[in-house]
Amino acid sequence: MADVLAPLSGKIWQVLVEVGAKIEEDDELIVIEALKMENTVYSPSAGTVKEIKVKKGDAVEDEQVLIVLE
Repeated sequence: MADVLAPLSGKIWQVLVEVGAKIEEDDELIVIEALKMENTVYSPSAGTVKEIKVKKGDAVEDEQVLIVLE
C-alpha cells in the first residue's frame, strides 16, 4: 500500500482518477492549483486507487495524503 502526498500547499483543481482505477507509475492523478499555477501530482507506483481523501476545491497542505493506493 502506498500513499500519494501533496508536493505543496494549494487547492485541489482536478481529481483525474476514481476509486478502483488501475494506474501505472507516473500516471497523472490530481492537479493542485498554487500561486496561480497548475501542478500535476503523479503516481509514485503502479497499483489500484483504494481511497481518495480529497475533492475538487479542497485546500491541502504540503505532505498531506491525497490518495491511498494498493
